[in-house]
Amino acid sequence: MKKPLIVATSRVIKLLANITKVMSYPFHWLLPNKRFTLPERAAPLLKGGKPSRIPRIIWQTNFTNRVTLPVYLNYLFNRLMAPRFDYRFMITEARREFIAEHYPEILPHYERLQIGAAQADLWRLLVLQKFGGVYLDIDAHQVWPLSCVLGAEREELYVTTRRGELSNYFIASAPGNPHMQAVIDQIINNITGDTVTGVFDTTGPGVFTKVLDKAIVPTVSYRHAVHQGSFTNEYFQYIDKAEGKWTRQQHNTAVVSDAPPQPSSTDTRN
Repeated sequence: MKKPLIVATSRVIKLLANITKVMSYPFHWLLPNKRFTLPERAAPLLKGGKPSRIPRIIWQTNFTNRVTLPVYLNYLFNRLMAPRFDYRFMITEARREFIAEHYPEILPHYERLQIGAAQADLWRLLVLQKFGGVYLDIDAHQVWPLSCVLGAEREELYVTTRRGELSNYFIASAPGNPHMQAVIDQIINNITGDTVTGVFDTTGPGVFTKVLDKAIVPTVSYRHAVHQGSFTNEYFQYIDKAEGKWTRQQHNTAVVSDAPPQPSSTDTRN
């Protein structure tokens, strides 16, 4: 009976989220410059809880921490659905600083990525491999309490899409995960080989499909864990970014640059 209950709950959440999204259009029409700030760090709303193999941390990233009302409501809802989780957020510059500090050998490869979404694809794997936790896309929201989805004994969990394929908008992992390392290695090979085109197959879900076996790694359907785009949409996410979403950017910008930058590069592309 649990899965039907989750599906029913998710439908109610999606309905309410879409109502707030529609209401956000007149809000931002009246207040076009109003933005809300996502915190770099936020402590759990509640203390305690059972120990778990996957650290209770939610990781997110975006090109800016100043966001529209729908994106902020999405953030608040996720906090309510994971009240015993720490929250960590990084903008473009902070992602680069993290990789420079913890993975200096990977930084030259990271800096060859010219589209922010591709950079974020690699960063999310590295931060989970280092510290563990749960990565959520900025437009992803939970439909069931996160601690219940993960359980206490799992060391990793991946989401499957409507088509049953692996995706990377939700990833949960303990640090030092060999499957995570295999995906990281494949992305580095894609960058250095420069034979794969498009963000999806260079750094995104296509790499997960290529490297991971769904029959081996634990998975959960998006229907029972996390949805995308109910609270927000492309307009509200990229209202302050003229080049728009990565799906548009990659038509005009190569995912991987022709040559790696100098070690002293301060590039902060997003």
